[in-house]
This record gives sequence, C-alpha cells and structure tokens, in this order.
Amino acid sequence: MLVVGFAIFEYLRGKLLTGFPWLSFGYTLTDSPINQLAPIIGEAGLTLVCVLIGASFYYIAKLKTFKPVLALALFSIFCLAGTLLIDKPQHAQKSITTLLVQGNIQQSLRWEPEHFWPTMSKYRDMTRPYWHDVDLVLWPEAAIPEIEDFATPFLKELDKAAAFNSTALITGIPDYQLNSKTVFNTLIVLGKKTAEDPQGHYQYLHSNRYQKHQLLPIGEFVPFEDILRPLAPLFNLAMSSFTRGERIQDNLVANGLHILPAICYEIAFSELVLDNFNEQSDILFTVSNDAWFGDSHGPHQHMQIARMRALELQRPLLRATNNGITGVYDPINKKQQSIAQFEAGVLKSDIKLISGTSVYSRLGHTPVWIFVLLAGLTVIGARCTPRLKRHFERSLF
Repeated sequence: MLVVGFAIFEYLRGKLLTGFPWLSFGYTLTDSPINQLAPIIGEAGLTLVCVLIGASFYYIAKLKTFKPVLALALFSIFCLAGTLLIDKPQHAQKSITTLLVQGNIQQSLRWEPEHFWPTMSKYRDMTRPYWHDVDLVLWPEAAIPEIEDFATPFLKELDKAAAFNSTALITGIPDYQLNSKTVFNTLIVLGKKTAEDPQGHYQYLHSNRYQKHQLLPIGEFVPFEDILRPLAPLFNLAMSSFTRGERIQDNLVANGLHILPAICYEIAFSELVLDNFNEQSDILFTVSNDAWFGDSHGPHQHMQIARMRALELQRPLLRATNNGITGVYDPINKKQQSIAQFEAGVLKSDIKLISGTSVYSRLGHTPVWIFVLLAGLTVIGARCTPRLKRHFERSLF
C-alpha cells in the first residue's frame, strides 16, 4: 500500500492549494541510467521506482522478505520491455540555430521605471550581432519590463529587425490590458511566423502569444487578497496581481517552428505541459527569472525539473533566464550547454529537432495509474483472501 499511498499523496501535492510539485523523488533519476524510462512512465513513474527501491531495501534488511523486490522487478521488466519494443523518437534531419540571451539584470532594479529602457536596450544590443545567422532568438521571462501596450514602438522595431534577418524573437513581457484591467505574464513572438513570411506580423494583442496559467501564489497573485493584502507587506509585492491565462493554449509559432512554452515554475506541472503538447510541437521552451533564488540550489533544481520534462516528451529543451541557469538540453544524447550564472551572456547553439513521439506524450500517466490500481487491488485481495476463505468454510460447514 506504500506505492498506492505515495502516488495519491504526490498527486494531491500537485493539485491542492494551486499545487507545488517541486522536487519529487523521480527527479533524482534525471541523470541516472534509469532516466531512459522517463519517455514511458514520466517522472511520476520514476518516483514510484524510487519508492519501490527504498521499500525493497527496508523489507530485505528488516523483514527478510523479497516481495517488494519482486514487484520492483516486474515493474522494471514491463518498462524496459517498452523501451525495446516501442519505436523511440530519433533526431530528425532538420536542425536549427538558436540564440539564448541572459541579461543578468539586478532583481532590485527590474521593476523600477527608470531602468526599463536600459534593460530593453541591453537585450537588444546583446542580440544585434547575431540577428543574421540564427533561426530563433529567445529572451527570458519579462525581459521587457515595460507593459506591452506602452512598449509597442520598441516591439515593432524588433519585429522589423527580426523579419529583415529572416528570424524570429520570443520574449517575455507583462501585458496590462486597460479595458479589462487585467494583467498577464506573457510570451510574444516577433519577426517571422513562418519561414516564407516576407515581413513580421506583430500587432498588440495578436494571437501568437502565450499567457501564463499556473501563477505563483503571493508572488503573482494573492488569494483572498481583500483580506490578506492589508495584513503585511508580504502580501502586497510588486507585480502580484496577474491574471490567469487559459489552461490549454496553442503552441507559439516562430519562423516555422511550433514551440511549446512554459513560464517559470509551470515547467514543474507535468500534466499542464503534457496537455499543451501536440505532435507538431518541435521544441520545449521555458523562461524564468530565478534571481530571487540567489546563489542557492533553486536554479539548479529548476533546470533539473525542466530537463525531466524534455526527457518525458522527447523534445529539445531551450531555457532562457535572467541570471541563470540559461541553457539547452538534448534528451536523446543527454547533452547540456549553459551560460554561467550571474553573468550577462549569450548562448548560440545548433539544435537537432526530434521526430516521433514518446509513449508518455501519448498516454500520459495512464500506465502509472494502472500499475497503482493493480498494486492496490493485489494488496487488498491478498489481505481479504484468508478472511473470505474462512467465511466460506464456515458457511459450508
């Protein structure tokens, strides 16, 4: 019942009070040989593998029984058979050149109006030398701190520059819509939408955008804000009144590429990312501003979680952040490139696209829940069988 209980607990941890599925046990296997199971059973399945391994050692050492080992062996054989019998996604013939830009803007200055223009100019100037020889340019979450409607002249300038150089730019920007008084944490596409486009198509509120759905409690929205905001400064932070975007949104399309986006800790919500994936998705792209983590394990954990999503879906990962960890990850050859933390810099990379889809991308967590259900029924049946047998014998005699 340990596996059943753990599966239910992990599910609830990702759902209750908006959910916070950070650092489940399965992420410890991101860089292990067992990560080849991720495209079949996902991180949730890998978490159960960890539980079964731990339970096996306990039962062997304390109870001198090998029953959990048998369960682990059967589960592993089932998964490994899947890796051998099912066609795996492979590198496609097509490759692209991308540019990730890390501005390293000081956190205390990000939302100061007098620093909006210096920040925007910095990202533009860091990108300018590379416009002509990359297929896709990627800036971090809220790289443009000015609200979108007010930044339109700057955005149209970037739109023309990207299109002129036959490329596209995706950037984060806050979008405050004056009519509805709503503000969205947004990703927008500038430059070419398809490779054949002669020019950019940017217009304010165009449909080729992504609005963050999974908002960070307190940081991006305050539950019961009428009650909590007056209580303490903690509940009245800058930029803590965002509006939730739709759960399911179209992939971004940039220079002919279909891009699956996730903003900040949305990447930790495997079901959200999976629900927005489709067979046309070429790239998994996530942006963040991890500056508030400081020099801690947080940015490394965040990158590890993002790499697990890439392993599950078998799509190249591109991750753009303000001050690290900005990088790319190939889930087939398991190679990562990144920019050093706390430095301004760019990362130009050749990315191989991937053809085919993983079992996980098609079935999601269904195989894991089937295993959990069978495990629960097996335990219940084993415990009830002696009682049923005694009851049956008493009824006969």
